[in-house]
Amino acid sequence: MMIQRYLFSAFLFCSISGFHVHKGYAAGEENGNAKKKLNVLFIAVDDLNTDLGCYGNKYVKTPNIDRLAKRGVKFDRAYTQFPLCSPSRSSLLTGQRPDVTKIYELQTHFRKILPDVVTLPQLFKNNKYYSARVGKIYHYGVPGQIGTDGLDDPISWDNKVNPKGRDKTEESLVKNLTPDRGLGSALAWHASEGTDGEQTDGMVASEAIKLLKEKKNEPFFLAVGFYRPHSPYVAPKKYFDQYPLATIPLPKEVENDLDDIPEAAIFTKPSHWGLSVAERKEALRAYYATITFMDAQVGRVLDELDRLKLTDKTVIVLWSDHGYNVGQHGQWMKQSLFENSARVPLIVSVPGGTKGQSSGRTVELLDIYPTLAELCGLTPTQKLGGKSLTTLLKNPDAIWDKAAYTQVRRNQIFGRSVRTERFRYTEWDGGKAGVELYDHQKDPNEFTNLAKEATYIITVSEMSMLLQKGYPETK
Repeated sequence: MMIQRYLFSAFLFCSISGFHVHKGYAAGEENGNAKKKLNVLFIAVDDLNTDLGCYGNKYVKTPNIDRLAKRGVKFDRAYTQFPLCSPSRSSLLTGQRPDVTKIYELQTHFRKILPDVVTLPQLFKNNKYYSARVGKIYHYGVPGQIGTDGLDDPISWDNKVNPKGRDKTEESLVKNLTPDRGLGSALAWHASEGTDGEQTDGMVASEAIKLLKEKKNEPFFLAVGFYRPHSPYVAPKKYFDQYPLATIPLPKEVENDLDDIPEAAIFTKPSHWGLSVAERKEALRAYYATITFMDAQVGRVLDELDRLKLTDKTVIVLWSDHGYNVGQHGQWMKQSLFENSARVPLIVSVPGGTKGQSSGRTVELLDIYPTLAELCGLTPTQKLGGKSLTTLLKNPDAIWDKAAYTQVRRNQIFGRSVRTERFRYTEWDGGKAGVELYDHQKDPNEFTNLAKEATYIITVSEMSMLLQKGYPETK
C-alpha cells in the first residue's frame, strides 16, 4: 500500500499527470549537477473572510486575489481549526490541532508546549531553502505589537522584517464605534491621507518585493503576512471612496434568529454591540475598504513575481487565519463557530497545475503543511494532523473522505464543531451547554437549528460520532 501511495504521489506531479511543472523545477529533480526546487510564496491575511469577488461577492473589489484564483485552485469549503489568531496560526504552522498545541489564547507560545516541533517554515529552512518572514505570520497583537516580533519563532527563519507604517503612528486619529473595546477588538476605522506605501501593509509588499529580487536565484520560502483587514480598519482614503455608505449591503437577518441557539454560541453581546444600522454600515464600509487596500498590495507582490519570471517556479498559497462575522446573527469578528467565522479563503497555485477551478471538498488550514511538503518533495519530521491536498489540486472534484473541524473556547467551555459538505454540527461543553445542527443544503445562512428536530435524530447521532472522531486528544 505504501509503495502504491508513493507511486501515485510521484505520478501526480510528473508532467504527464497534468502538473506540467517547469522543466528542471520538479521536486527533487536533477538538472545537471544542480538540484532545482520549487519556491513557495506563502501569503497570510489577517481576519479575512470570504467576502471576495472570486468567492461570489460581487460588491467587494478584490481583482488581484481574483486573478490568483484563476491561476490555481480555490477551496470553497476551507476551515480554520480555531477562529482566533494565535491558536489558528500555531496549529497551521506546526501542523498540529489545537488540542495538541494547547494554544487556546493569545499569550502562550507554542514552544512552551511543543519545544521540539518542526514548523512549516523551519522544515524548508532545514532543507536548504532561504526562509524569510515579512509582517505577521506567527501571532502578535494588532495594532499594539505592529513593528515588533510579538510571538514570533526565530528558529523558523533566516530573516525577518517587521514593518511599521503610519496606520500605527496615527492611531490617535482612529474613530472607535465601540469605545469600550480596545482598538484590536473594536469596530474602529480611519481613512488615511498619504500613499499605500506609507501604510504597514504597503511596506510589507515593498519588503517582500525587495526579498524576491535579492533571492530570485535561490530556492526560497517567503512568508508575507498582511495586517488588514484586521481592526482598526485603516487604509488610504481612496479605498473608502470606492464604497459609498448608501450602497453598503448588510447581511440578511431574521427575527428571533437567536432563540434556538445556545447561549454559549453567542460572542457579540448585545447583538451588534448595540450599534445602529448606520454605524454598522460605517464599520462594514471600513472593513471592505481595507480588504481592497490589502488586495492591491497582494497584486504588487504577484506582479513582481511575474516580472522576475518566478511564477512558473513558485507555489503560491493565500490563506486567512480565520473567517469574520460582519453582522450575521448579530455577531461581529471571530471567536464563534458560525460559518462566516469558521470558513476561510484558501487558494493554491502550482506551476503547471490546475488553473481557474474550485473545489467543494471540506478542507482545513491544517492541510497546508503536508501539501507544501509533498509539492516540494520534503519529508515532515513529525506526524501531522492534516492531509495533503495534492489529490484535489489535480482533480478538485476527486473523492475526499475528510471532514473539517473547528473549535473555540468560551471562558472554560469548549465549543467543538464538525463540517461536512452538507452539515455543520456543534456541541458546547460536550453537549451539556447546547447543540447545533445546520443543513447547508437548505439553510446556508444557518438560521434554523435542527438539533432537536425529530426528523434529524439520525443525522445528529451520526454527526456526533464524527465530531468525537475528530477530537481524539480530548478522550
